Amino acid sequence: MKETRLPALPDAKSPAGADIRFLMDGATANMIHSTVPPGQVNRATIHATVSEFWFVLEGLGEIWRKDAVEERVTSLQPGVSIDIPVGTAFQYRNVGDMPLKFICITMPPWPGDTEATHLAGVWKPTL
Repeated sequence: MKETRLPALPDAKSPAGADIRFLMDGATANMIHSTVPPGQVNRATIHATVSEFWFVLEGLGEIWRKDAVEERVTSLQPGVSIDIPVGTAFQYRNVGDMPLKFICITMPPWPGDTEATHLAGVWKPTL
């Protein structure tokens, strides 16, 4: 059994540009806490082998997702959950005046930053 606490400071940056804090790792998944400052637009990304689930804790944002079947922009606000299936292009941004914070679960565990490829998205990144 494991137990962790939210680190006071970020551990790293995600390939898209969010500040991340490592929460939990296991044989089948990882869990992180992500923070995007007000006004930040992250880089559009696609993952080669992992899927993600997100749960928004605080702030306001938008996420664009596109796969072979559909494309949509979803409002990110407290209580909203989204998925990012493997091979889905996505880009997200903070549209509010406070940090956008969410929990992200990656399945299988994150293999490293070579997992993510950057591509053209719908918004110009601020990073």
